[in-house]
Amino acid sequence: MQRYHDRLEQCPTIQACGKVSRVVGFVVESIGPECRLGTVCEIATKDGRKRFPAEVMGFRDNRVLMMPLEEIRGIGPGSPVVACQTQAYLPVGRGLLGRIIDGLGDPIDGLGPLQGETNYPIYATPINPLQRSRIREPLDLGIRAINGLLTVGCGQRVGIFAGSGVGKSVLLGMIAKKTAADVNVIALIGERGRELNEFIDKQLGPEGLARSVIVVATSDHLPLIRMRGAFVATAIAEYFRDQGLRVNLMMDSVTRFAMAQREIGLALGEPPTTKGYTPSVFTLLPKLLERAGTSATRGSITGLYTVLVEGDDTNEPIADAIRAILDGHIVLTRELAMQGHYPAIDVSRSISRVMDDIVSPEQIDLSRKLKSVLATYGKAEDLINIGAYVEGSNPEIDYAKKMIGPIKSYLCQEIDATLSVADSFDQLKALMV
Repeated sequence: MQRYHDRLEQCPTIQACGKVSRVVGFVVESIGPECRLGTVCEIATKDGRKRFPAEVMGFRDNRVLMMPLEEIRGIGPGSPVVACQTQAYLPVGRGLLGRIIDGLGDPIDGLGPLQGETNYPIYATPINPLQRSRIREPLDLGIRAINGLLTVGCGQRVGIFAGSGVGKSVLLGMIAKKTAADVNVIALIGERGRELNEFIDKQLGPEGLARSVIVVATSDHLPLIRMRGAFVATAIAEYFRDQGLRVNLMMDSVTRFAMAQREIGLALGEPPTTKGYTPSVFTLLPKLLERAGTSATRGSITGLYTVLVEGDDTNEPIADAIRAILDGHIVLTRELAMQGHYPAIDVSRSISRVMDDIVSPEQIDLSRKLKSVLATYGKAEDLINIGAYVEGSNPEIDYAKKMIGPIKSYLCQEIDATLSVADSFDQLKALMV
């Protein structure tokens, strides 16, 4: 019953109308209707046979600037515009588990309509920081290198930084199947269409899909739908969090989200800054990322956001901005991937900013010791490879040479293997003590 009351409250009591004056690219300019940012309108063809949804993105010279949520072929000057919703809502419920939806929240898996229990705003405000509980317990992700050396806490937000083709999707699939979280919300934003079935069948599997919700907005979708898909996934994660569940929100990738907003900003007339990114991109990123985290209840959203670093440059503008917002970063390198080292996690360049608060002092000491050994070996690797290093010259290098093989074995993991936080620590202890 509450669902129907919510829907009635969203219905406008007065129909506000306008008409299209100009279309440039994928920006529709209209005279009227009276509305505000975020209002969802319908643009009709002149014969009234088709209606296209569009979202109000800005205003210019007393004109309304809208972006369509689907292809708008058939509209023209004078096409009527009607304001429908003052705020975008999404029907959510436990019936979403195991379903695949698009950036508009509509199902694309052929399993029938979604059964929503209530409506959640897509563009919600992040929780008051004073109402967030501290991150106090680790979250088992099933990956030994992460559990042992980069332990992630329930409600932490972590970036997975990697270039193309180094195993981001494989790592997300492993986490989705092996994590101790109650629910996975997986957002595939701006990725290739062929990768969807591959990710579901090969990486995720039936077990992972059964406790997951997948939001898909591939690269062929309009930029607004790609941007909106990230917010839809976050709204779904917020619903499950409010049910007291531990939620993994995995987004691949937040860089494509930023690129979509760049297209939108440039189309609306924003000035470009570094690498063409508009100011709205850097304003919108924290509005999205800050919605993940802990809450006042026992529910939490652990955010795992992949960051596609252009040219393997981890200091490019988007990567740099995201790294400053998140609570840690995991770096995947092409060098390790080329060596057959999977997952290709460079633990020396990765960090979890909450690890010190959620694991034992012994584990912290052992992880630092392992990283120190890796750093020592990295400095002397060239000398060792060309045979210029003489055994006994440096005890630290001698120890690093002895340990590098077992350490690499510890950091590598087969796709089907599952290692808990406790198992990862026990193996780390046996290795380094």
